[in-house]
Amino acid sequence: MDHPASRGSPVIVIGAGAAGLMAAIFAARSGRRVLLLERTRDGGRKILISGGGRCNILPSLLEPSRFVSDSSPHALRRILRSWPLEGQKRFFEEEAGIPLVLEPETGKIFPAAGRARLVRDRLVLLAQRLGVEIRFESLVTGLDPPSGGESWSVRVDPGGTLRAAAVILASGGLSVPATGSDGIGLEMAIRLGHAVHETYPALTPLVADPPVHAPLAGVSLNVVLTTSAGRHKVVSRGGFLFTHRGYSGPAVLDISHLAVRSRMSPGARQPILVQWTDRDAAGWESLFREERGRVGTLLRRHLPESLARALLAEAGVEPERGLSQLRREERKRLVEILVRYPLPWSGDEGYGKAEVTGGGVALEEVVPRTLESRIHRGLFFCGEILDVFGPIGGHNFAWAWVTGRSAGIGAAEDRSGAGAAGEDGGGKD
Repeated sequence: MDHPASRGSPVIVIGAGAAGLMAAIFAARSGRRVLLLERTRDGGRKILISGGGRCNILPSLLEPSRFVSDSSPHALRRILRSWPLEGQKRFFEEEAGIPLVLEPETGKIFPAAGRARLVRDRLVLLAQRLGVEIRFESLVTGLDPPSGGESWSVRVDPGGTLRAAAVILASGGLSVPATGSDGIGLEMAIRLGHAVHETYPALTPLVADPPVHAPLAGVSLNVVLTTSAGRHKVVSRGGFLFTHRGYSGPAVLDISHLAVRSRMSPGARQPILVQWTDRDAAGWESLFREERGRVGTLLRRHLPESLARALLAEAGVEPERGLSQLRREERKRLVEILVRYPLPWSGDEGYGKAEVTGGGVALEEVVPRTLESRIHRGLFFCGEILDVFGPIGGHNFAWAWVTGRSAGIGAAEDRSGAGAAGEDGGGKD
């Protein structure tokens, strides 16, 4: 027999990205009639470009403390823990039919086939198998809450006005607009009275003007970056890439939001210090005292040759100088450059190359269990539209999967119950 909720107005999901597809799947799995609206012709475009076309589908460890939000940390933890990592892996392997493989050196989980398109296509296929109707090239232009009735009004071009028993906003943020992210969901949330924390590009490359290191473009290595967030020291380890305009790589992307936000407020630009190898000041001091030969030869053993030459030039030390000939002040200057190099960044690549959007709908505005709005019954949020993002390495997909599932299940619940306002006493976490 049909679930009673399968009749009447559908649950409408706006946005067929990672979170939207997951929301549609879980709403349909609960017996709801589901309509998924997507403005592009195929959906899931961020899935397709992720992980260099391989799709880093999950991290091997999901740590709430690594996520960034201006909202309630308690709510963030509750949401993330609602679907443990093992459950997510089982879903992809057993229900979506996507075998997974761990990349041990990075701790990242990929589809065994190594193809992002497989992930997108299998999620679309599963949604359709569950009865989800997907309408591509459908631009949502407006959203109105029930007025004297039980249905939401969703204005679509083309398509006119559609009625919905519940609406899930999974329209993303502002990052990589070429994938269809235009911020329309954030605008709708604001118009509906929701508090939205100021948005900004996150996980984005930094630039330098003038581009002093442009001759090093293409050079990559593992580094340790140090900066601060308030009174707390922040350390980012990993890959670092010189670009024609500035700097990229995982180590840079993971702290770029601190640089971006420092530009949004008055005051000095966020200082970022680079330690070019794992060796600290004491380690380099020992090498300079104990090794024999030329200083250039020593640095080339530990650094890419072009970078070694550039750092020596900045320190004012000739590569051919013998290590035993270095004066104390020269050695100190060289060690400082090797372990506390001030990165000369001046800006960032913005939303065009940002992997995610910082800021968004405040978590205090939603019920953690269902992600239903505390203001409007029958309105749900999931994915990048919420005020949370994580580091690179599958964390933001995990956020999309977890929140999509919660919103889908929540929207599929019988709307005749007490609703969001009654849950948790209507208070804020």
